[in-house]
Parts: sequence; structure tokens; C-alpha cells
Amino acid sequence: MACTTFLVGKKASLDGTTLIARNEDGGDKPNPQRFVVINPENQPKHYRSIATACEFDLPENPLSYTSTPDADSTYGIWAAAGINSENVAMTATETSTTNSRILGLDPYVETGLGEEDFTTITLPYIQSAREGVERLGQLLEKYGTYESNGMAFSDKDEIWWLETLGGHQWAAIRIPDDAYVIAPNRLNIDWYDFESSDTIYSTGLKEFIDKNKLNPDFDGYNLRHIFGSSTIKDTRYNNPRAWYVQNYFSPETTGNDDPFNQDLPFICHANRKISIEEIKFVMSSHYENTAYDPYSTTSSAAEQKMIRPIGLNRNLELHVLQIRDNIDKELAGIHWLAFGPNSFNSLVPFYARVSDTPTCYRDTKADFDPTKMYWLTTMTAVLGDSNFQGYVDKRDNFDLNTMAKLRALQNETDKGSDQSLEAVNEKLAQIALTAQTELLGKMVISGSNHMKLRFDFND
Repeated sequence: MACTTFLVGKKASLDGTTLIARNEDGGDKPNPQRFVVINPENQPKHYRSIATACEFDLPENPLSYTSTPDADSTYGIWAAAGINSENVAMTATETSTTNSRILGLDPYVETGLGEEDFTTITLPYIQSAREGVERLGQLLEKYGTYESNGMAFSDKDEIWWLETLGGHQWAAIRIPDDAYVIAPNRLNIDWYDFESSDTIYSTGLKEFIDKNKLNPDFDGYNLRHIFGSSTIKDTRYNNPRAWYVQNYFSPETTGNDDPFNQDLPFICHANRKISIEEIKFVMSSHYENTAYDPYSTTSSAAEQKMIRPIGLNRNLELHVLQIRDNIDKELAGIHWLAFGPNSFNSLVPFYARVSDTPTCYRDTKADFDPTKMYWLTTMTAVLGDSNFQGYVDKRDNFDLNTMAKLRALQNETDKGSDQSLEAVNEKLAQIALTAQTELLGKMVISGSNHMKLRFDFND
């Protein structure tokens, strides 16, 4: 899927926690999403991929975990992301790129694994982020993959990023604690140290590169140069997203005036500590304050359609998976979640160590139902798109006030509560659902005064 990933090390975040986030994007029509908990008794013992029929037995004693699968499971589970009961998080995947040199040597495996499968077969069986890399790496080497992908793992101490590099090859790197990463739909890892304790990779990867004379650089190993792409599509579809976010967080060190730049860095360092609210902003962004903003009132139509924004109609859900330290283990994992296009929604901080989820997030169906959050936020975004400048102030007030209410309840719960976390999550969901409904109502009332189909004796 065409997604965008954002990672923040614990020393780079405002509250000292690890944060891994991703917009799960789909096609141009809605693909309704659910928010569920998979308890051990509901985890399959034998797995079979819908896309490829790849099948094998899964380990015993799985952990429970949150996930955001498709409402329509015809084409597989597509669990996307979650946090397990040991407070290990995973997001999969960021569709990436490759090149013909690599596929000529390590072709895709049509009967292998892919995005549909990765979270379900990995997250319930790992006790740390590093274990996630090791387990998935073993599966990739054994079964192969039919596509190029990147994915992230986190625990309270570490974040790891893994990218597939062909049919069986892969490489992973630990994200420095003081760094952030913005990863669009390209192969993202650049300079790579095979001797570092902060890298893990497929068996014989360095030898594979050297033997086949794949390294175009005179010094060092840049995996993006070796395994990735550098196409015109990258300059319009991928690179501008990294350019905008890097200019936002680190203009002094990574900022530049070229959104088409093919060599934007992978590991970045922000000029301030990064908050959840700022993650929501960049993951909703559409090149605000530039000529490339589709909602700009001053730039040309050609400029507004030139490059692909991060926030757009194809956003299915945004998750920010937060693993907190120095707090009770029961409260440590927070699955922040926003459904639908990010232009008119809000993140909700759901506690992850639960046995069930709120019905308005859990029971999404393929058919339109505005009592379910996915459909409500999607409907709000569709209306908002018709007159963005007319509705944006209402959106901003909604976001400010809703996040304040959600954070207040979270702060109260963190201090100690006699309510179950399931009950707290239900309250969080109702705050968000009520606020979203009120926003839509205000937009409808305001918009009715600006309909073209109208007649007034005073006109």
C-alpha cells in the first residue's frame, strides 16, 4: 500500500518514549478499517496467506495484540499494526522500491509472504523489537516475498527499521535514540555499516553485493543506491514527502529548496523534541505554506497537483504506537489511532493492554454507517474537501479541544483508576465520536449557507 512512516527515538520525543507511526493508505475508494484485539484463543495455529497460499504452522502460546484489519477480509487480514501484551509494537508495511539489477539476481517469490501477512505472523511471538527483526528476517529467508516493503518494530528502549531487498534479501537498522525518520514509498536506508551492532541483515548480504558488483559508490555501502530506485516517479511521489517533513523538523541540517532531491538523508535530528501533536500534523500535511498545497488560494493548478501529499483521500488510518517507560506495564502501550483521511480527524490514545475495543471502532462494516468512526471521519473529510478554507478553523478548534479532553482522561487514568482499561477506552472513543459528530454538524450548518442551489429575495 502507498503509505508514509514516521519514527521517533526516545531521546528525540517530547516525553522520552519510543514512537512509530504510519499512515495506512489504500486506493481512491474507501477501504473501511476496524480496531480490534486478537486474544490468544483467536490467533490461528496454522497460517495460510490469501494472496499466495503460502502456509505454515505458527508457534504455540501467542501473545494478545491490537491491530487494525480491513473490515472486508475477502483478500486477507491485513492487520497493519499493533502492540502486543509485552509492550512490543510493529507496523507493516511501507511499500518500497527496487530495481532491475536486484530482481535479476534475487527475484520476487510469487508464493511468498507480503504485507497481508507480516503483522499476524510476527507480532504475537516477539518479546522485543530486536526479536521482531530476527523472526521476520528468518521468515523472509525461508519463504521469500513477492513485493518490496519496509516495516518498524519498537519496545520501550529501541526502534528497528527493516527493509526487504529483493525476494529473500533484507536489512535492518536500529534508529538512534536521538533521531527521527520520515520514510515514504521508496527504499529508505542509506549508509549502512555491516560491522555495527545496530545492524542486522540477511545471511551473506554483503557478499551478495560484492560478488555481483552492485555497489555504485566508491566508498561505503548506501543501500538506497544499491537496492532502491532513483526515478522520475520518486521525484514526484516519494521524495517531496521527506523534503517537507525534514524542512519542518530540521531545516538547519536537512532543509533544502529541492522537493525532488533523490538523496535526502534517512537518519535525521530535529531541532526540538517531537510531540504526538506534531506527528499528527506532519502525517496530515499537504504542503501547507507552499505552492504545492492542493488547497492553496494563490498557486497554480499545475503546482497544486505536481507532488503527492502525505495527508490525502487515500488515508485509511493513522496509528502512532507509543511504548512508555517509568509507568506501570499495564499502562505502557498506547495505540493512538485516527480513522479515515487525516484532514478532518483526531488521534485517540487507546490503552493497548486490553481484551476488547470500543464498538464504534471495532464493528466497522464494508457498508456505509456513520455511527462507526471510520465512516464518520471519511464523511467529514469529503465535506471538508469541498470548501477547505471555509472549514479549516472549525477543524483546528475541534482538534485542539478534542485532544485536550482525551489527554485529560489519559492523565487521570495514568495516575490510577478503579475502572478497567476497556471502560477507559470506551470513554475515549465516545469523546472522539461525539466531537467528530459535532464537527460534522457545524460544517453542515455552515456549508448550507454557501450552497449554489439557493434563492434569496435579497440577492
